[in-house]
Amino acid sequence: MLQLDELDRRILQQLQQDADVSNQQLAERVHASAPTCLRRVRRLKDAGVLVRTVALVAPAAQGLGLTAVVEVSLERQSAEALTAFEALVANEPEVVQCYRVSPGPDMVLILALADMAAYHRLAHRLLTAEACVRNVRAFFATHCAKFEPRQPAG
Repeated sequence: MLQLDELDRRILQQLQQDADVSNQQLAERVHASAPTCLRRVRRLKDAGVLVRTVALVAPAAQGLGLTAVVEVSLERQSAEALTAFEALVANEPEVVQCYRVSPGPDMVLILALADMAAYHRLAHRLLTAEACVRNVRAFFATHCAKFEPRQPAG
């Protein structure tokens, strides 16, 4: 893994706040030259530290009014069963995050859905019709107190 110095950390912090910033603006914000910033950003991308650049869209703007946190326990916990389930949920656009967890359930899914009817359709298609799922517990967000996609400074 690439060793990050203080300049790398400042660059990462700024890009997580605003990835649309120009290289010149980034250089000014992190107190470095523009060529240095350009080289550093390329190095961070090449090393896999910067994974991708995305735009965050307000869920309501896309008609997504329901966020669900779903715990899933599988019948079997073999590597093959876990990988197969991950592949199954990877194809579902409503599944925005999927984590293997321990202890407790095998997986935790974060879903972005239009409404409860959309949850029921997804749950039937993905969770109840799938033979390898033993148990499902769903929690529905009533309020978002914090959503921060950036990683904390390390």
